[in-house]
Amino acid sequence: MKPSTIITYTGMLGLAVLGLFMANTNPSQPEYEQYAALKLTEYLKANVCTKSPKILENIIKFNCERLVEEANPHIKKLITATTQRQEYILFSTYRTDLQLNSLLPAYTFESVGAFDRFYTYKAEKNNHAVSKW
Repeated sequence: MKPSTIITYTGMLGLAVLGLFMANTNPSQPEYEQYAALKLTEYLKANVCTKSPKILENIIKFNCERLVEEANPHIKKLITATTQRQEYILFSTYRTDLQLNSLLPAYTFESVGAFDRFYTYKAEKNNHAVSKW
């Protein structure tokens, strides 16, 4: 057998094994929803809770981090309702468009799921909030 033929067959076998591995490790929609809820919860705790006025917390015994934890089931439902999945056998892409109401900005997240992991490659704030004033 020629060396080029051996290299070709080895390369094809390697690609087939990689394809099978990717197909078997393509994460599911519920796994993405769990991942997205965790990331959103972490973001809220790190960026929103740290900016809430401490005087508000003291006056009404408001605990932002506890509130975020208690809202976790609702966050998962919101993510489930606003996520679109594109299945490509070897990997999946996810697009989540979050908007709570027309007064607040919307957010768009795009992620790819492969090898039992998620990689968010786009996270942007959409300033299309419409004021009713």
